[in-house]
Amino acid sequence: MSRLVSLLIAVFVVASGMELIAQEQPAVHTSGDRINGKGPAYTEPPEQDPNYNLMGEFFGEITAGEGEPELLGLQIRAIGHNEFDALSFFGGLPGQDNHHPEPIRMIGRRSDDFVVLSGGPWAIFVEKDACMLLDREGNKVGRLERIQRSSPTLHARPPKDSSVLFDGTNIDHFVNAQMTSEGLLVEGADIKPMFQDFNLHVEFRLPYMPEADGQQRGNSGLYLQSRYECQVLDSFALDPLYNGLGALYRFRAPDLNMCLPPLVWQTYDVQFTAPRWTADGTKLRDAHITSWINGVKIHDNVALPDKTGAGKPEEPLLLPIRLQDHGDPVRFRNIWIVDRGLAVGEFPIFPTKEELEAIAKAEEERAQKEKAEQEKELKQREEAEKKELDKKKAAEEKTKAEAEKAKANDKDQAKDTESNEPPANEPEGEPASSGEKESPEPEQPNAETADTQPADTEPANAEQGDDATAETQGADAEPANDPADA
Repeated sequence: MSRLVSLLIAVFVVASGMELIAQEQPAVHTSGDRINGKGPAYTEPPEQDPNYNLMGEFFGEITAGEGEPELLGLQIRAIGHNEFDALSFFGGLPGQDNHHPEPIRMIGRRSDDFVVLSGGPWAIFVEKDACMLLDREGNKVGRLERIQRSSPTLHARPPKDSSVLFDGTNIDHFVNAQMTSEGLLVEGADIKPMFQDFNLHVEFRLPYMPEADGQQRGNSGLYLQSRYECQVLDSFALDPLYNGLGALYRFRAPDLNMCLPPLVWQTYDVQFTAPRWTADGTKLRDAHITSWINGVKIHDNVALPDKTGAGKPEEPLLLPIRLQDHGDPVRFRNIWIVDRGLAVGEFPIFPTKEELEAIAKAEEERAQKEKAEQEKELKQREEAEKKELDKKKAAEEKTKAEAEKAKANDKDQAKDTESNEPPANEPEGEPASSGEKESPEPEQPNAETADTQPADTEPANAEQGDDATAETQGADAEPANDPADA
């Protein structure tokens, strides 16, 4: 019984291991495989699909009526079942010098080996190598030739300070990675080394999936630090989308949709600067991204306030760069990275004679300016102090003058009071002092007068005081003889 149990356990372990291996190494899609709900997915140009040869880019000159010749670009996209969508642009295609971003939208259907597009000011007859434009009266407006553009950064050689991550020879720098027999990297791999600030170059090829649409068509992505997704998607011949190729997924659409047709090798160049943090986990600065699709800048130092899409939460922790597996056979090659924290340069730096002279001159100018400012400040301070001193002195003089004036007033009042008081009685036998005139004594009333005058009768001039009484008495009676004269 124990041997049977052991055997069953061994079989279970082996089966589990095989299942894990199968999960970690999913089957690689071959060209033309049908993917559930998406239709066929081609990783090589299909020979049996007549629609494939009619999609792509066209460019040429047109003349409408008697107007001046104009440049026109056309992008046509197969959407399955012999149907097509198209965008045309005056001035040329996206990324060309005179491109006007406002498109003319058109729809079409294949008939035999050509497509008729309608919905614009002309009808466009699209064939494999060229397009002919006719106006509503059947007059030829122009002819557009098929063009096949390629990225100017395609096959870019790794610079001196870079690390080559994938060159088609091995997958040593990846986790959960697979490589095709043609030496191409399959979607769904994580880069082993982890980076903070870096410049990343990736070349990718989108599958041709004519029956799929939206996020089901050629979907992958570059997940920087497993948090911030630079979207990879077959969005050829569509408007710039916040979830299309080049988008900072669901956060910001690219400034321009630079997606080329599927099965064409394209380039993604990304300059990434990681967020900065404090020791307590507070974010000091957002992550920043500048990116190029096929050599054209589509984001310029854009700040990312948080993770994008299904990215891992932000925290002060390095995580790997991921090549997203969304179930579509996107292929990668020529991947290299520059770790900007490890870039080699001369160190220490020795300034030249000219630089030292410039520094000395600047320092002298700074010192002169500082001295002039100090002198100006000192002069202003002295003037302010003098002004304050004069103000204080004037206030003191004013206070002193007011005090002296008050003292003089008090003295005058005292003198007036003293002169108005009657003199005290002098002793008998002493002559009156010179210069002083004795006041005559009032005449004594006789008894009869005193008896007859009512007791409660006031003198007529009583209210006028002693002086008035003295004047009245002086007028009515003779002064009595001075006792000294007697």
